[in-house]
Amino acid sequence: MDTICLCDGYADGHYVLPPLPYDVSALAPLLDAETVQLHYARHHAAYVEGANAAAEMMRQVALGERPEKVAATAANHLAFNLAGHMLHTLYWGNISPEIGCRPCCCMADAINTAFGSYEGFVRVFRGAALGVQGSGWAVLAKDAVSHRLVVLAAQKHQDALLPRMQPLLVCDVWEHAYYLRYHNNRAGYVDAFMNQICWQTVGRRFNQNQEKNHVCSQSK
Repeated sequence: MDTICLCDGYADGHYVLPPLPYDVSALAPLLDAETVQLHYARHHAAYVEGANAAAEMMRQVALGERPEKVAATAANHLAFNLAGHMLHTLYWGNISPEIGCRPCCCMADAINTAFGSYEGFVRVFRGAALGVQGSGWAVLAKDAVSHRLVVLAAQKHQDALLPRMQPLLVCDVWEHAYYLRYHNNRAGYVDAFMNQICWQTVGRRFNQNQEKNHVCSQSK
């Protein structure tokens, strides 16, 4: 399967909608083609459009073409839409047509250290995803303070952008992500999601983060 990463979401000075790494029908039984198409081509695309519009507003303020007070509105819009774009790009990359994959090597060791076992991680991540009030995300991230894995429950999008947190795995629990397929059964969606995580991609993100930290420590 082709990979998708954050760098695919920006090109030629603009935020862009990266291509999906699979066909829209490939994620069954997790998600049906209609849900994927609507989520990707409508919702994710809208965040890309919104991020570009907010960035343009900021550019106009910087050039004096708009009053300074517009910057506050632009900043809020950019935070919301850019975070939505980033998280969706991560989301499409960390789910897979393959079923039943498990973390291995360094990723498995990090999960065991943080949660005691893979089953312990599942309980924590599943609980966080089901506990998000309204719209938001469950996020497995690398904490730069403790250097351990942590699970975050984020409302909306931008609330997940905590300082020095490196998101490795994200689960979208906005209703548009699952309602056509699961209706109000969020638990059924989260259970299916847990069974179709692309741990190869998550492990690659973890290893890249480890390499960056190693380079930074050497440069001090």
